[in-house]
Amino acid sequence: MSKVYSTQELIEILAQERRSCMNGQRLNLAASVSGNPVIDRFLKPEGIQKFSAYNDFKAAVHSYQREHQVSGIIWRELTMKGKTLRYPAIDEQLAALDSDLNILKAAKADLLEFWYTGIQGMDLYLSINFGKDYQKIMPNDVKEVAQKTEWANLYEYKNYNFWEIILQLGWGKPEEASYKRGWPTSGSECIHAVNPGKCPIC
Repeated sequence: MSKVYSTQELIEILAQERRSCMNGQRLNLAASVSGNPVIDRFLKPEGIQKFSAYNDFKAAVHSYQREHQVSGIIWRELTMKGKTLRYPAIDEQLAALDSDLNILKAAKADLLEFWYTGIQGMDLYLSINFGKDYQKIMPNDVKEVAQKTEWANLYEYKNYNFWEIILQLGWGKPEEASYKRGWPTSGSECIHAVNPGKCPIC
């Protein structure tokens, strides 16, 4: 019986393949520019070939995951106001199995409670126009969005004078939720919490 790669091994394999593609060691020579002369002026064929080669490899890894039931879940930790939450998330390069989605759904309530507790007193913004703009919202608005979604994820960005917590509320497949790639069956809304008077930067 052949060995089945683990989640961590697949993450490492994808990272190595991505480096190879970006370095031009892997190209999909069949990939071509869009055919739109306005767009094609800005796109180099080699860049398209690198991107396509990596996406083809990633799709093969996702098929492998489903065939061998290799989870896409990684466990993250976030500390806010002295409390730490360990929560499941799908690695950005992997796919979610049906069993992974069940784990994410089960973790949503705890994640939301942790987020609400940690962001007290912060300003909230809803990401709109594919993350290009932000609209100020209230905690009750977040509750309305949360009721319509299936799973949640957290991201933190901070430096010496800035702190931003992003709550991603999603539905469908996490790997298709960002940037409306799988819309309308998969998608997400992002809520940005920042210190009073600050604006989101992510």
